[in-house]
Amino acid sequence: MARIRKGDVVTVLTGKDRGKSGKVLQVWPDEGRALVEQVNILKHFERRTQQNPNGGIVPREHPLALCKLALMCSKCRRPARIQVQRTEAGDAQRVCHRCKGAL
Repeated sequence: MARIRKGDVVTVLTGKDRGKSGKVLQVWPDEGRALVEQVNILKHFERRTQQNPNGGIVPREHPLALCKLALMCSKCRRPARIQVQRTEAGDAQRVCHRCKGAL
């Protein structure tokens, strides 16, 4: 079971955006990277095209390494380590290590 998935709320542990949190927009597990909403914003220089006649500088989110992200626990509202537990039905469920709340 994947540690971080699309739609999860995560916080950044290291780097220039340390402490910021946001929703995961996309995950590339093979590369070990994730795109987080409003985090790791870099300026992208767009050239002039027929669709964008002015061109210019556009701020864009760039992927972060998964090791720099921690899942936010919805119960204790802090970055959490994750445990995977099996339910009675046999399904895997992610659980906060600290408060044992389901994520």
